[in-house]
Amino acid sequence: MLDEYFQTLQQGIELYPTDGRFHFTLIIDLRRNRRIQEAINSAEKACQCLPNDYTFKILKYLTVPSIYNNQEEIPFYRQRFIQGLQDLINQTSLNTLEEKQSALAGISRLTNFYLSYQAQNDIDLQRQYGKLVHEIMAANFPQWVVPLSVPKLQHNQKIRVGYVSHYLHSYSGTLWLTGWLKYCDRYNFEIYCYYTGNEPDAVTDNFREYSDLFHHIPYNLPGVCEQIIADNLQILVYPEIGMNPQTMLMGALRLAPVQCVAWGHPVTTGLSTIDYFLSSELMEAENAQEHYSEKLIRLPNIGVSYPKPYIPQVVKSRADFALSDDDILYLCCQAPFKYLPQYDFIFAEIACRVPQAKFIFLRGTLLQERLQRAFDALGLKFEDYCVFLSIPERLDYLMINLLSDVYLDTFTWSGGNTTLEAIACNLPIVTCPGEFMRGRHSDSFLKMLGVTDTIAQNEAEYIDIAVKLGQNPAWRRKISEKMGQRHDKLFDDKVCVAGLEAFYKEVVEKAYIHSNEENKKK
Repeated sequence: MLDEYFQTLQQGIELYPTDGRFHFTLIIDLRRNRRIQEAINSAEKACQCLPNDYTFKILKYLTVPSIYNNQEEIPFYRQRFIQGLQDLINQTSLNTLEEKQSALAGISRLTNFYLSYQAQNDIDLQRQYGKLVHEIMAANFPQWVVPLSVPKLQHNQKIRVGYVSHYLHSYSGTLWLTGWLKYCDRYNFEIYCYYTGNEPDAVTDNFREYSDLFHHIPYNLPGVCEQIIADNLQILVYPEIGMNPQTMLMGALRLAPVQCVAWGHPVTTGLSTIDYFLSSELMEAENAQEHYSEKLIRLPNIGVSYPKPYIPQVVKSRADFALSDDDILYLCCQAPFKYLPQYDFIFAEIACRVPQAKFIFLRGTLLQERLQRAFDALGLKFEDYCVFLSIPERLDYLMINLLSDVYLDTFTWSGGNTTLEAIACNLPIVTCPGEFMRGRHSDSFLKMLGVTDTIAQNEAEYIDIAVKLGQNPAWRRKISEKMGQRHDKLFDDKVCVAGLEAFYKEVVEKAYIHSNEENKKK
């Protein structure tokens, strides 16, 4: 079926070689289905058919796999990206109106989201890409890249803080933000929210309720920029930059005197227009500033006030999911692109020591081929241990958490939302903190809970802990009970909100003094 689908797209391209829609769909879907070289070849062909379309230049030079077939592919595609970015920059011309508009259309369709899943320090590449995006935005919107001064707050005047996101709905990258707004000091702050997506739900209602002013301006970059400028904010915060193209473009502009990004997408933006990265003291390593183009702000605890999830009673059994009560269920619920091939062996090693292990994968079957190789290497059949479930309903997802025995966190990019929900289900978490903040979420949650027995320092220790949890139900219960007794230490944390607002006050005062000094020089 898939081959027929791709053949149909190829036929469409042959009939209509200058119709960009056929090319774009083919390239994106080839990459999505791990046919990466075909995707790159198709992007090169698109560049020949549409030489002035900037979208296909980006795809030609910056396409990297979402899932790697083996460890050797990671440095290969990284080097290709490094060279490709240079080529793209060198070939970018913004002299004519057509060139400016084509470049804007290209960066409006794509982000370099998958680059950061290579588990490297991306600061230099992000800076180069961020500079390119900024130059394209400055060429198209010169009125929105000039520095803005901070007016002095009058007596009893509140600091106006804006939050802008494509995802002000039920979404892992922004769910935590409701806590910052819910526990906001209304005496000193006025909250503006800008929702640029269009999937409103109950969480959107929360954002609306916690805002002094809530603007829903979907898919309209000039419209939302004009509104933000008109609202005359002191501080503008992006909960995430890097997942949605429009948000990246807005971040490359100067829409408020002070601009911050938080860790909904926990990677530096590389944008000179983003002043601060709002992070967490528990998640950052000592040398963490080396990973950020922004000034790093380590907010107290995990840095966010995450609302305690509602967890229902157990209303389903393992049999409802074709699972046995005799199995030891290891939940592996991360997106496939978080699983790097150098760690596949860990599942097989655990299976060797826990024969009744079942690894429950919830996000499709893209890892099957790699897992088969890992289990084959130890003389095991992966289908005896790996279960791929499709869980469309949230209730079923929570049931799987409640019915599982152990949660296996991913290396280099740990769970965020998923780990917090597993903790709410009192499911023991095995994690190993990585070099970068994106690999240290679960580690920080467990430290805040005070349940650190299942934090490993290396791969061997990770396997030992996972095996012990599988083989020792009494220890497993003890960990689970301890987690359940300490939820209040982790969820709905108000300490980090106080730290955030102290930072806001300090930075507005500092920005006002700086603006005054700059004005005097003029």
